[in-house]
Amino acid sequence: MLDYQVDLLVRAVETYSPTGREETLASLLAKEMERLGFRVTRDAVGNVIGVIDGGPPRVLLCGHMDTVPPELPVKVDDEYVYGRGAADAKAPLAAMVVAASQLRDEGYSGTLVVASVVEEEGRNTGVKQLIEDRVNVDYAVFGEPTNVDTVTIGYKGGLLVQVSCETETGHSSAPWQFDNAIEKAYEVWGLLRDISFPQENRDSMFNSLTPCLLGIHGGEKGSVVPSRCVVRVGFRIPPVLSVAQLQEAVCAKVDEYGVRNPTVRLMGEILDSTEPYVADKRSPLVNAFARAIWKVRGTQAKIVYKTGTGDMNHYGPEMGVPVVTYGPGDSHLDHTPHEKVSIRDYQNSIEVLKEALRIIQMKHCSGQAASD
Repeated sequence: MLDYQVDLLVRAVETYSPTGREETLASLLAKEMERLGFRVTRDAVGNVIGVIDGGPPRVLLCGHMDTVPPELPVKVDDEYVYGRGAADAKAPLAAMVVAASQLRDEGYSGTLVVASVVEEEGRNTGVKQLIEDRVNVDYAVFGEPTNVDTVTIGYKGGLLVQVSCETETGHSSAPWQFDNAIEKAYEVWGLLRDISFPQENRDSMFNSLTPCLLGIHGGEKGSVVPSRCVVRVGFRIPPVLSVAQLQEAVCAKVDEYGVRNPTVRLMGEILDSTEPYVADKRSPLVNAFARAIWKVRGTQAKIVYKTGTGDMNHYGPEMGVPVVTYGPGDSHLDHTPHEKVSIRDYQNSIEVLKEALRIIQMKHCSGQAASD
């Protein structure tokens, strides 16, 4: 029989929850946290918030319920749990629920707020609701697969751009007489792909701008030259740049192309944006996790910067509290058909979380006492 820690994780992974369809998992987690003694509420967008009331410090443990599609077969063996969300990010979320519950049973006297949020893989609706509701804490930990010995303190930002190209159509037997909207859209992608800034370090994936062609859709049925095409481009933005700087460069490239191609009608749209964010490497929260990893695992913690984006990007700068991202799992398996998480690492991450929270409580309360 699986122990409780693994059983909770397996049930969470078995509950398929792509972005926008988190309700079944939300109900499961709400019932589970109520059974474990959390004070549970649901907010306006469907986040499940479980609170263990206590004194200072007040710590947010935030993980996301949603995954990317498609659903994957769920398997468990002696070493791994396999399935969609096993690493990204149901293992980090389940570890937070278990760690908070066990700490309470072990006499931890701080306040723990476990937030299971929606749409991290989408438009970060869940964490934005926490900010709007002013879920204020002293420290915040975000659950993502960082590997059990690793703490993430920085993420690149993001800009999602869509450009529509429209041209006059005609018979495909005479393609030289007409502009092909698909070809024109691909030319626009080439211009966007080549955007660069002198501040970048092109030898560093974290410190350079990285564009990705996410979609290209165009063409009509029948023997006609395509007259409409839409390209969708995602940029990852390094900390040396801002969303505004990149947006200005994108608009300039699209405008420049339009001037050189007056027969092509262009419409650009910004679909989403996230500023890059780097937390303070010297914060007491980072130190607490480094000490906890050493105690639990006997290894030196790795402090890293990731080329993706996360909920930390939104909460950290807006709420102004120390933040880190931490959790079991190999992020290289995120969004792949090979997603899995090591059971040993998952269980170790629970112990790391507990130890880090004990350390930060001791530091916070001793510092508060000194200031009093």
